[in-house]
Amino acid sequence: MNTSFTEFYRKWFEQLQEMVQRLKDEHNEEVMDKVMRQHQDYYKAKWAAVETDPLCVFLSPWTTTLERSLHWITGWRPTTAFHLIYTESSLLFESHIIDILHGLRTGDLGDLTPSQFRHVSDLQCDTVKEENAITEELSEWQDSASEMADPDMEMNEKIIQLVPIIKKADDLRLTTLRSVVSLLSKQQAIEFLIVSGELLIGIRSWGTNQDRSTS
Repeated sequence: MNTSFTEFYRKWFEQLQEMVQRLKDEHNEEVMDKVMRQHQDYYKAKWAAVETDPLCVFLSPWTTTLERSLHWITGWRPTTAFHLIYTESSLLFESHIIDILHGLRTGDLGDLTPSQFRHVSDLQCDTVKEENAITEELSEWQDSASEMADPDMEMNEKIIQLVPIIKKADDLRLTTLRSVVSLLSKQQAIEFLIVSGELLIGIRSWGTNQDRSTS
């Protein structure tokens, strides 16, 4: 196990929890930018770990059983971002329906404009295509497992082929996050980062409790 990344992962989640709470308390752009940099720092550290031990990163032993069960190539599925937007937008729209009928604008995720919905939908379609392409790459890597029966097969070369696949998946996650935030207003982007952060934190917390109860 990559002990240095295990410790980084633990500390990173603690920092994420702090940043999400600050976003909820302060609702300012400076904290939002720090959260975005924090995500970037995570992938920078992860890519260094991938170069050192791609198979270990693929298995992600530092995560909980629940986290791993929800993984798409070592992390969250990029299209999850769009499901979060639609769900949160629907919930907020319903809670503000009276104000909306009176022509009042809330400016939150429940107040997305038709143009924003169109851009989000277009981005979702592009992201699905990229997800499928990367999934296909992983499937091809897995389908070639029969090559491992060859005594002349260099196992390290086979495992190293995972590096670009994992990096592409992570790059799509980071690109999707940045693209979604850029399509939203400051208030909406802050709300999105709070909701997405709370989802990651919640899954890790539930997973940690589940692993403790079954150990």
